[in-house]
Amino acid sequence: MSRISHIVLDDANLPPPTPEIEQERKVAMFDLLEDNHFVIPARDDRLVPEGPYHLGLSIRDKRLVFDVATEKAEKAAEFHLSLGPFRQVVKDYFQICESYFDAVKKLPPSQIETIDMARRGIHNEGSRVLQERLEGKAEIDIDTARRLFTLICVLHFGG
Repeated sequence: MSRISHIVLDDANLPPPTPEIEQERKVAMFDLLEDNHFVIPARDDRLVPEGPYHLGLSIRDKRLVFDVATEKAEKAAEFHLSLGPFRQVVKDYFQICESYFDAVKKLPPSQIETIDMARRGIHNEGSRVLQERLEGKAEIDIDTARRLFTLICVLHFGG
């Protein structure tokens, strides 16, 4: 039961997303809940509550906050990550996404494919950064990292 079964994005104080950003959020949340791997490792001989987990993602005081609870609403973990390591890759990701969304409207498939490959490369880099930042706090696979990175980008959009 090492998985996320419910996720909440705290985007209440953010401006409304563009239709493209909203679509990215919906797809990432759906895909994440369909298939993910999320393990909270034991530390200092503390007992770790078993999953599945409810995950709250937010940005507070310029930090990315993971608030993890069990399905019975018992606190499982909370960790805060500096946004600094994400800033450049998120900025690059938004720029390439904007190019991609524009390209889909007016460029031939071969050029769209080239931009999409670059978009995927930047997305993979963001996912790798997330896995590194979560080391020792939570274990996630690459697909889970990719989907969570998309949600971090959504939170960054208004932040």
